[in-house]
Amino acid sequence: MAEQEKVTLHAMWASPYAKRVELALNFKGIPYEYVEEDLRNKSELLLKYNPVHKKVPVLVHNGKAIAESMVILEYIEETWKDAPNLLPTDSYRRAQARFWSSFIQDQLIEVSFLVLKTDGEAQQKAVDQVYEKLNVLEDGMKTYLAERNARGESNFGILEIVFCASFGSYKAHEEVLGMKFIVPEKFPVLFSWLMAIAEVEAVKKATPPHEKTVQILHLFRQSALKSSSAA
Repeated sequence: MAEQEKVTLHAMWASPYAKRVELALNFKGIPYEYVEEDLRNKSELLLKYNPVHKKVPVLVHNGKAIAESMVILEYIEETWKDAPNLLPTDSYRRAQARFWSSFIQDQLIEVSFLVLKTDGEAQQKAVDQVYEKLNVLEDGMKTYLAERNARGESNFGILEIVFCASFGSYKAHEEVLGMKFIVPEKFPVLFSWLMAIAEVEAVKKATPPHEKTVQILHLFRQSALKSSSAA
């Protein structure tokens, strides 16, 4: 890779936020070096490149670091303009893609993590909230995806990246939690959408083994429950 186009991604394989950037780079066909970070023992480079949050992902392009996944996605879109677009060309459609991405980011992901981290009554409350948010997203995507298909827009972009990075491993979550969320009976639009996203080559390339995902979700849940009971 030419020095003037050197791209490095500091990430952790199980982070849905880092996965967003990986998916975008894969889809755009941008060559990059992948650096796996141990979040229990963060590297000096990670701390140097992201001194504010000290988290992954961090994209380093020509020696310049960009942090925060949504900021990075926008940077990728603005920098590599001749590659496949991550956002629709129409300004209203771009606004809609950003709106629903923010909805998933700010509301749906947060309560989904609560389901994994809690038990009993607290978990049931979080489950109810997840279903509520999924119903909102289901209704929103009926319109958004129908308009996208009518316009002949790309079937993959920032919105798909945000959704897939968080819910692409839904089978592993089901196995760990013993409950189902995105099922065709309740959410036919979201289920079909997720199945179509899973067939995109960039997604296949970035999908970790199922058992590996199950294992780390088990560890995350056990650690969260243990911390909660000790508090």
